[in-house]
Amino acid sequence: MKAPLAFPRGNVHKAATGRRPALSLHSPVTKPAIKALSLDELTQLFAAQGESAYRAKQVTDWLYKKRIDSFAAMTDLPAATRARLASDFSFVRPELVRVLGATDTTRKFLFRLADGNLIESVLIPASPALYGQTSDRRTACVSTQVGCAYGCKFCASGLDGFTRNLEASEIVDQLLAIEKESGEKIDNIVFMGMGEPLANLTNLLRAIRIINAPWGLEIGARHITISTSGLAPQIRKLATEPTQFRLAISLHGATDDVRSQIMPVNRKYPLAVLLEACDAYVAEKKRLMFEYILIAGVNDSDEQAQQLARHALRLSAKINLIPYNTVEGLEWSRPSRNRQENFLRILRNHGAVATLRREKGHDIAAACGQLRLQTKRTEEKVAAVP
Repeated sequence: MKAPLAFPRGNVHKAATGRRPALSLHSPVTKPAIKALSLDELTQLFAAQGESAYRAKQVTDWLYKKRIDSFAAMTDLPAATRARLASDFSFVRPELVRVLGATDTTRKFLFRLADGNLIESVLIPASPALYGQTSDRRTACVSTQVGCAYGCKFCASGLDGFTRNLEASEIVDQLLAIEKESGEKIDNIVFMGMGEPLANLTNLLRAIRIINAPWGLEIGARHITISTSGLAPQIRKLATEPTQFRLAISLHGATDDVRSQIMPVNRKYPLAVLLEACDAYVAEKKRLMFEYILIAGVNDSDEQAQQLARHALRLSAKINLIPYNTVEGLEWSRPSRNRQENFLRILRNHGAVATLRREKGHDIAAACGQLRLQTKRTEEKVAAVP
């Protein structure tokens, strides 16, 4: 009798029973997710069972090319193999709770995970402000954590605190679910959704390898962008990664005093430390950009624009200016259109390469974490009613 397939147990979570599982459960599951495994790992597992190596490729084809939703549907595998896979691995997909579509065709997806937690993803159409002409490119903004521990003052993701990291399979599943629900092919990915991606670096990199692989979702590395609030040690680790993805630094303040008001992480990794880590990243011929949310009266002064241009020129970094998206419960607002354009003009006059993002999803609360927070609080109120 063959031994069961074995795989190291990671930080995985048990699926709750029932259509509406209780929120924020943290029980470990007994089985790892099949979509967390690489082709090499599957090959090794089948070899340990005395199975042919090509079985692993059959499995990845079913998962990422044909996109079936059960082991039973893998009809070119022997019945015994399918039964063994079902016994040893989980095949859990996120439940689509809600979709909001904006007038500009930006769509936000709210998903419920197996443990009841809620996460958000956004599908964003191409912006002429970024690409200079009409494009059919589709970008998915993907979450890496449930909640966030870093407390950026402009962001709704951390208003309810941090719950847990997402598994690699839960990151990949967002893309599969978005493509299924939208009927559109994703060709760009930004890890700028809920959470701090570099705080979940191991699962993030595992997910990226699946997304990038020819046997996986086959999305080119240069079409994958990782955003970070500025975790300097992890940026240095990323510099040694062979995959040529893009890195986006959520700067949002060009001096320590302004940035610390907006981003508490700046107190641990101030600009000098962060920029040195960025130097190390760029030295490995990696691409880097600055994300800069413009907040009226906070970080939109001429002086901030001038200093931001200096940082960008130091690193040959592009600057993506983003007008602030209003978040319920936060008092900040976006600058006037004239103020936005003036900030952009100063950057360009100093020789920086910069774009001003056109508004996407403002009418569907597309800023990170808003829909999740609204839905969670509504459900909690309903649950509290006797």
